Amino acid sequence: MRILVTGTSGQIVTALKQRCEEIRDIELIAVGRPELELCQPQDIARTVARHVPDIVVSAAAFTAVDLAEDEPETVMRMNGDSAGEVALGAAMVGAPVIQLSTDYVYDGTKPFAWTEDDPVNPMSVYGKSKLAGERNVMAANPRHVILRTAWVYSPFGKNFVTTMLALARERAELNVVDDQYGCPTSAFNVADGILCAIERLYSPDASGDELWGIYNLAGTGTATWCDLAREIFWQSKKLGLPASNVISIATEDFPTKAIRPKNSRLDCSKFEKTFGFRCPRWTTSLEHSLEYIARYNYR
Repeated sequence: MRILVTGTSGQIVTALKQRCEEIRDIELIAVGRPELELCQPQDIARTVARHVPDIVVSAAAFTAVDLAEDEPETVMRMNGDSAGEVALGAAMVGAPVIQLSTDYVYDGTKPFAWTEDDPVNPMSVYGKSKLAGERNVMAANPRHVILRTAWVYSPFGKNFVTTMLALARERAELNVVDDQYGCPTSAFNVADGILCAIERLYSPDASGDELWGIYNLAGTGTATWCDLAREIFWQSKKLGLPASNVISIATEDFPTKAIRPKNSRLDCSKFEKTFGFRCPRWTTSLEHSLEYIARYNYR
């Protein structure tokens, strides 16, 4: 099977590459700049179709949430228009598309976990651009699986986990927001979920009309950013990695350009029922990522 993934160095792309190295009969092709330019959506469909993939994973995106507030037109091209073009390129060769999306399509006001049927109401430029991408994908390719994930971290790249460890090298105490709730999600878990979805989509008894649609895919369990930071440092101490004392603060004490959802908890039962995969508890996945960092990044 030939899987084409957009992007070459993002967290989920990197995790997917590593997972696919362990699986026979899968050829993973990662395309990015200069071959694929998200700022030039008019060229994307032909680029995707040229590789004749069996399935496309649309992972490349503009992800700098606060910077997006200053560049709305660019972000809409990169996350909205380009997603539709990737899906169109897949459709041109008869391939399904798996589109990565975000919890930011929700406004965060619901007191319970969000389901795929809840109304969307993005409060930031980033969230609006990703919702536009979802809609463009649905319009361009009926054979689509849209995955909304949240709070993604990994041992590589810039994310909350690696940022906390870097800051802990410089500061004995860190102020971390304690009134935003979500599901910390390992990039490896997202990669595993994607591969489970692909396996199901191509299983002999699969009925595509029942499988296409929107799904939530995130780590099991809930935390605040403060909870996550404290767990990072509790585990990092045991591994000889940097650690700091964490001070709980409110969102209002840490203003940002983009509005963050106060509640990003995602109900992932639909994905589990359909594809037979449930992300591990977030503390377990975090332990695996920190062990990876201890082994390879902080010798």
